[in-house]
Amino acid sequence: MSAPLLWLIAGVLLCVMEFVLPTAFVELTMGLSAILVAFIAFVVPSFGVQVAIWFGLSLALTLLLRRFLPKRSSSKLIDAHEAQTLTAIPAGQTGRVLYEGNSWQARCEDESLTIAPNQIVYVVGRRGTTLLVLPKSLIYLEPR
Repeated sequence: MSAPLLWLIAGVLLCVMEFVLPTAFVELTMGLSAILVAFIAFVVPSFGVQVAIWFGLSLALTLLLRRFLPKRSSSKLIDAHEAQTLTAIPAGQTGRVLYEGNSWQARCEDESLTIAPNQIVYVVGRRGTTLLVLPKSLIYLEPR
C-alpha cells in the first residue's frame, strides 16, 4: 500500500473518530492534516519528513481552530438566584436544593456553614452539576 493512501485512510479515520468521540477538534485537525499530507506525499517521498509535516500541520490547525471554540465561562454566576433547600446541607458536604423547579445537588460555598432544610439560599456558582449556595442571611442583594 502506498504512503499517500495510508495517510488518506488515517486522515479519514481520525475525522470520523472526531464525530464519534468528540475531542474539541484535536482528532479533526490531525485528520485534516493527514489528508493534506496524503497529497504532499506524492511530492515528498521521505516518510520522516511526511511525519514532521503532519505534526506541524496538526499543531498549527489545532492552535488556529482553538480560537473559534467558545471560551469556558467561569462557574460564578453574575446574579445570585434564589433557591430553597430540600435537605440540610452539612458543613463541607452536599445536600439538595430546589432551583428553577428542579432538585439539584448543592454545597454551601462557605464550607464551615451548615444550612437547615426549607431555607432560602442564593445560588452563587456551580461546580460541575453541584450548585454553590449561600444562605439568604449572608447575602445583601441590591434592588433591581
